[in-house]
Amino acid sequence: MNRNVLLASCLSLMTVAGAAHAEYLVGIAGPMTGQYASAGDQIREGAQQAVADINAKGGVLGQKIKLVIGDDACDPKQAVSVANTMVDKGIVFMHGHWCSSSTIPASDVYNEAQIPMATVSTNPKVTSRGLKNIFRIMGSDDQQGAVGGTYLATHFKGQKIAVIDDKSAYGQGLADQTAKALKAHGVTPALRDSITAGEKDYSSLISKLKADGISVMAYGGYHTEVALILRQAQQAGLKLTVMGGDTMTNSELVTAAGPASNNVLFTFAPDPRKNPEAAAVVKEFRDAKIEPEGYVMYAYAAMQLFADAAKQAGSVKYAPLQHALANGTYNTVIGKLAFDAHGNDKSPGFVVYQWHNGKYDTVK
Repeated sequence: MNRNVLLASCLSLMTVAGAAHAEYLVGIAGPMTGQYASAGDQIREGAQQAVADINAKGGVLGQKIKLVIGDDACDPKQAVSVANTMVDKGIVFMHGHWCSSSTIPASDVYNEAQIPMATVSTNPKVTSRGLKNIFRIMGSDDQQGAVGGTYLATHFKGQKIAVIDDKSAYGQGLADQTAKALKAHGVTPALRDSITAGEKDYSSLISKLKADGISVMAYGGYHTEVALILRQAQQAGLKLTVMGGDTMTNSELVTAAGPASNNVLFTFAPDPRKNPEAAAVVKEFRDAKIEPEGYVMYAYAAMQLFADAAKQAGSVKYAPLQHALANGTYNTVIGKLAFDAHGNDKSPGFVVYQWHNGKYDTVK
């Protein structure tokens, strides 16, 4: 064999070998560091297990998928930087971000790059801007605020209720929708105020609550602040009941608040751990010593959604993949997913949960 033929043969073999080891890159992004890092842990754990399971079954369209992880620390500017990095790396699908204030600007980057994404961010603006690349696999704040506000109006009749937010896109949106629902039931919030997330002392808020005789608080924000408020309220002799949103699913709340966490109610989608069709995956997580609470199963479902949509489309290119996502119905560990013209889940649902001795369950 002459040198040129040998070289051509080697190059051909290298090409075949390279194709055999080709991978589709899929991204996740959220608060992998910072005060909300426990939510990032849930997203990472869910996505990693899903990628492993998908690859064990042959991958996507005959190729393995590889997970790329981005840390936005729930900071909008950092989220845009993460999004640009993901685009540069060549991802074909994104699950993220987590904080609505990060998801909104990052989604513009993915849309311009024609990368479809799934998200659990609940602010209505996430899907109301006419973007065709974004698919929300959870309900929105107007839906969960209505559920939470209705529950408070019904079960705490005659009691003064405060509505507080943390000034974030997520927190303000949820608090506004909860206040709207309360007013629809004839209840005017006794206090409507905001705090600054990340502070160490919320005694001024607690003093206001005590002075006004308020022991029920609807809160738009994240679990870290609720834990601190509950501890400081307890120290001040105020037994405070809190109604929060989907971010209260984190067991870090229990660790930080202690027994006072038993006073936390929150809205969240029906618990996917109770979905019979998800039993094998739940067992898989628990065998690995991971409790699939909060967003674990949602991250798993996002990867399932991508894999099944790519199979239906026969491609990971944007146009056919986006069309498949927009028009298909997919069975996932969190139930069936199908989307309306805005990219919202067609069958969202929220129920009320309560923490009790370290575990949360639907209220009776």
